[in-house]
Amino acid sequence: MRAAVLQVPGETPEFTEHPDPRPEPGTTVVHVTAAPLVPLDLLCASGTSYFGRPAAPYVPGVQGVGVVESGGHLPPGSRVWFATAAGMAPGDGSLAERCAVGADDLVPVTAEVPDAALAALGLSAVAAWMSLTWRGGLRPGEHVLVLGAGGAVGQVAVGAARLLGAERVVAVARSEQARERARAAGADEVVALDGDADALEVRFRDALGGRLDLVVDPVFGVAATAASRVLSAGGRLVNLGGASGDTAVFSSAVLRAKSAAVLGYTNNALTPGQRREALTEIARHAAAGGLAVAHEQVPLADVAAAWRRQATGDPGVRLVLTP
Repeated sequence: MRAAVLQVPGETPEFTEHPDPRPEPGTTVVHVTAAPLVPLDLLCASGTSYFGRPAAPYVPGVQGVGVVESGGHLPPGSRVWFATAAGMAPGDGSLAERCAVGADDLVPVTAEVPDAALAALGLSAVAAWMSLTWRGGLRPGEHVLVLGAGGAVGQVAVGAARLLGAERVVAVARSEQARERARAAGADEVVALDGDADALEVRFRDALGGRLDLVVDPVFGVAATAASRVLSAGGRLVNLGGASGDTAVFSSAVLRAKSAAVLGYTNNALTPGQRREALTEIARHAAAGGLAVAHEQVPLADVAAAWRRQATGDPGVRLVLTP
């Protein structure tokens, strides 16, 4: 088969011939139709991450969409979303024509959402959805602040908060292009992510009308510091990333006075059942037009150029590779 193959960790994958996956007991061979290129793929392939140096050569790609070819409990022809541990454990990932997938990492898909659109949503959408629901406990009528709202997680968080009954959703993003993506996702107001914590605090408070119940935060840093000051009584800040740095400053007095909570989130804490249920809900809403991530389809043969675009940190949209 043809695949994106990383020969040496830290370098760029090349589009070349690679052995077909071997059907093993408990695995399903999936014909891949769409696979997103995400920051985790580059982190795993760097050879310097906390996952350790991956055994190379290997095929990157931690998630994708496709159709069952053989093996496993689903009949051939079943449409699925799937996850892999490529770069985190031995084995190949989704940036190929075929991929072997374990039973717990397959999610049947019946919603009529295009493959590339579903691939663009994927685990980013799961993180946004579960940060709002399972971790953040969003209730109808609450006010939500989404940091980093131009990214994939942020776009979904904005749309999902609206679907889940939030009364007001304010988005925060750094570039004008990112702010446009947040507006398209359905934010009531979009705030520029610039300035110090004092300036951001004033901006957040004004945009939210003085009430903030839940923060979805893939950014951390100064933005999280400012957001924590604006939290209302019983407010929650759910952190799921550190795009702007690994530290933020929180006031003990402020948090205690408001009985506010700062909560961590990772998709790794989910059970396969939770992930499956979240993806099924996400696909249903995506099919109805309620959730989307701005994306661009790129032929798998152009993986090297796409990889370099992703390595810039902000390719502008989610890049989805199609074999």
